[in-house]
Amino acid sequence: MSTPSSPQLSMPSPARLAHAESLFAVTPDFPEPGVLFQDISPVLADPAALRTIAEGLLAPFAGSFDMVAGIEARGFTLAGMIAALTGTGFMPIRKAGKLPAPAGRVEYTLEYGTAVIEAPDVLQPQHRVLIVDDVLATGGTLAATRELIGQLDCEVAGAAVVLEIQALGGRKLCGEVHALFQS
Repeated sequence: MSTPSSPQLSMPSPARLAHAESLFAVTPDFPEPGVLFQDISPVLADPAALRTIAEGLLAPFAGSFDMVAGIEARGFTLAGMIAALTGTGFMPIRKAGKLPAPAGRVEYTLEYGTAVIEAPDVLQPQHRVLIVDDVLATGGTLAATRELIGQLDCEVAGAAVVLEIQALGGRKLCGEVHALFQS
């Protein structure tokens, strides 16, 4: 598969990144006591910050992928924008039961149980896939997505997230990931 022609994008300036980061909303004790929830919704609502985030996520991988996989749900927004910016395709990674005929599925363990993700039948074996999500926490969903893409005989070109919660050690489980911000 040929590499799509895409604009040469570089990492956004520190000032643009600082603006995007300043928009994060922190909600204490959500979804349970003791958790500081980092919400990127205000970033997605700001056009300049949204573009900054999309460009920052894709910059290290520009020209190395031809499909962007967005992990449900905020990953959809980010991956869709990256696909539009680069002239590549978009593939949603969904929770089980949301697709009529999934091409593949992976069950994985969470700290509180198990979950299943599925992918639609849109990949060809030669696709190089960039995985995009909003937050890297424990790494289970990202690791399962890597497994799912491999199961579909495709190559993972890389993985990118907006925010990595370092204390949860997600990289140990999911491998290398490009994170724009750490907390």
